[in-house]
This record gives sequence, structure tokens and C-alpha cells, in this order.
Amino acid sequence: MMCAMLNASFMFSLSGLEDTMNQRLPLFFLSLLCYFVILLVNIALILTIIVDKHLHEPMYIFLCNLCINGLYGTVGFYPKFFFDLLSSTHLISYSECLVQVFVIYSYAAGDFSILALMAYDRHVAICRPLEYLSIMTKERVAFLVCMSWVVPLCLEVVVILMTLMLELCGSHIDKPYCANWSIVKLSCTSTTTNNIVGFITILFYFCHYAFIICTYVTLVKTCLRSTEGKKKLMQTCLPHLLCLQNVSIALLFDLLYTRYGTQSVPQNLRNFMAVQFLAFPPILNPLIYGLNLSKFRNRLGGFLKTK
Repeated sequence: MMCAMLNASFMFSLSGLEDTMNQRLPLFFLSLLCYFVILLVNIALILTIIVDKHLHEPMYIFLCNLCINGLYGTVGFYPKFFFDLLSSTHLISYSECLVQVFVIYSYAAGDFSILALMAYDRHVAICRPLEYLSIMTKERVAFLVCMSWVVPLCLEVVVILMTLMLELCGSHIDKPYCANWSIVKLSCTSTTTNNIVGFITILFYFCHYAFIICTYVTLVKTCLRSTEGKKKLMQTCLPHLLCLQNVSIALLFDLLYTRYGTQSVPQNLRNFMAVQFLAFPPILNPLIYGLNLSKFRNRLGGFLKTK
């Protein structure tokens, strides 16, 4: 805790926006539009699912949580990003930086957890349809949803506590927001334990990714055996896989650059790689998945006509 007390007065400088200040107003309005779309599509989907009792099914409950998670993650990035675009100095306090790390990366981990639940739900619905209601009970769905939030939050608490133990010798973060590895690299002391925990966390969520892929390989084999199965594959499985690839590719780019990137990469490209998982998945996930579900489209259409 002594290191945490010494670091408490730290002010980090975020250098990711230094080369884009000449275009800061267009970038501000573009980012504002992006955030507005994120709020619009996610809130529309969440409210439709909450209001319409016909959508109170496991698949839609998981989808609703995916959208809530998207809103949660973007709150940790966009307000500070907007402020920095309108400011000549890009500083953030030590405590605010850790809060931003916690929110952004627990959001990313939460996405994988919820997508894994959605894959499990589709597997039971398609491969064991007669047992679906007995397996996906209200109690089990509630438990799975709770775990999809609790586990990422607890893992991120561990990561943050370990970062708090480090004594820092620098304050320069080469990104438009705080990232845990960017803080760890500023440490004066050994970061071996932090590296080990980081790789364990990455491996844990890679297992989520592998589970989802394996589940869908099984689903594809099952669905291709019948016409009805092919229809289910196109309506629910394909959109889910698109959502998975969307967030996975975005996070992979950010992870690889954060740990192994070089200064030779243009700043604008580095910024794009850093923020894409905070821009594209929260917009595309509700559009790709929600609007491909005919039941949801019909309910949303009826909901809008009554307004």
C-alpha cells in the first residue's frame, strides 16, 4: 500500500492525441456522433427487451446484458476522450487512470463472458431442444448472468491491486486512454508477477474464445442436417459469430500493439488500433445480432408504432 500512497499524487500524460490536434473539432464531432449511435442502438434494444415480456427468454436476456456491458465500457472512455479533444493538455490523475483501466478492461472481459453464455444457450436450444426449458431455467439464467459480471470484475480487481503495488518512475502513456500494461511499463520494480497474472487472464479469456468456436463448430454440423437447422444457423448463430470476431479482432490488435508495438507505426493508426474495440463492437453487436432476430425486429417495429 506504500507504493499506492506514493503514486497517489501522480498525474499521467496521455500523448495519443498530440498529432491529431489540428483535426480535433472534426474528430470531436465524429466521436460524439459515434457515441450517440452507441447510446441509441443499445438503449433501444435494452428497453425493447425489458418492456416486452415476450422477449424475456434466455437468448434476449443475454443480448440485453451484452448491450448493457457495451454502455458500461464506453462510459469509461468517451467522456474523458471528449474532454481531451477540447483541451490543450491531456492529463489524468492516478486514481482516475486506474478507474478507467478497471472499467474498460472489465468491459472487454465481460463481452467474452456474455458471448460464451450466448453460445451455450444456442447449443442447448439447437442440439438439445427437448431439454431446453429444463436446462435454461430462470434460476440458472440468473446465475449465469451474475457470473458473467462478477468474474470479469473480480479478475480486474486483482489486476488493479497488483498495479497499485508498483512504484512508478514515469508518467507518460502513449495512448488516448489509460491501459494497464502502459502503467506497468512505467514501473521501477520487477513486473514479473504482473506479467504472469496478465498472461493467465489472457489465457482464461482465450479459453472462452476457444469454447465459443468449438460450440459453433458443433452447431454448424447439427444445423446443416436440416432446412430448419440452416435457418436457425443464419438467424442466430452467424450473427453471434460475427459479434465474436468483431470484438476478438479489435482486442487482438490492441493487445498486440500495447505489448509489442513500435513507435514507427503512425500515431493515427496507433490511435485507431487502440480505440476500435470501444467504437465498433458497441455499435455493431446490437445491430448484427439484435436486428437479425426476426422476433426482436417484429417487437421493435410494434414498439415504435405505438409511440
